[in-house]
Amino acid sequence: MKASPADQQQLLRLQAVDTRLQQIAHRLGSLPQSAPIAELATRDAAVRSRRAEAQGTLEDARAELKRIESDVAVVEARIARDSDRLQHTSSTKDVAALESELASLARRLSDLEDQELIVMERVEAAEGVVAGIDTERAEIAAQVAALEVERNEASEGLVVERDGAERDRGVVASEVPAELLAYFEQRRARGAGIGAALLRQQTCGGCTMTLTGSDLDVVRRAAPDEVLLCPECDRILVRTDESGI
Repeated sequence: MKASPADQQQLLRLQAVDTRLQQIAHRLGSLPQSAPIAELATRDAAVRSRRAEAQGTLEDARAELKRIESDVAVVEARIARDSDRLQHTSSTKDVAALESELASLARRLSDLEDQELIVMERVEAAEGVVAGIDTERAEIAAQVAALEVERNEASEGLVVERDGAERDRGVVASEVPAELLAYFEQRRARGAGIGAALLRQQTCGGCTMTLTGSDLDVVRRAAPDEVLLCPECDRILVRTDESGI
């Protein structure tokens, strides 16, 4: 690739801004509130999992209670029907049969009511568990909110600095030819955020390798507008009067 020495040197300005942006991002990520917020997020995820399990237990208990209540309603309806029939029959045989069925229904109703009380207690206990977990999540949310306020206050200056650096980057990038800029971005993505480095006293500023032998000869023989890459780190190697070649 060909690019004028001036355009290549613009990449050093662009890289300087990118390095500053990386440093700001690191400082933002290293604020003292960041670690406890992350820990609370992990804790909240575990609490959410517990809540889902507790909610499932509650829903199962409510479904069972609803089924028992339905059975109770059926038995009570049959008792009411048979009691009415008993009052209106004069057949000894029918009276005996109805009294026997009513006794059986009474036992069934008693059993169902006992089951209903047990399941109601299970529902109440499950609701208490869910409510307790919700209280725990609310406490976590309150802690996160307080920490986020602190973090936002602490990061305010850094955010202003970052916004200014991003504007600077836009200005510098606009002065770099599109093809060279794209090449720089490609190198930067592969080079851990460093796309171009100054060759100072025969040493690459990206990886600190000193060029010798054939590698140095290649650089010396290259035309000024030739875009070179460091043979060690594969970043754009920008030559200036400081390069020592």
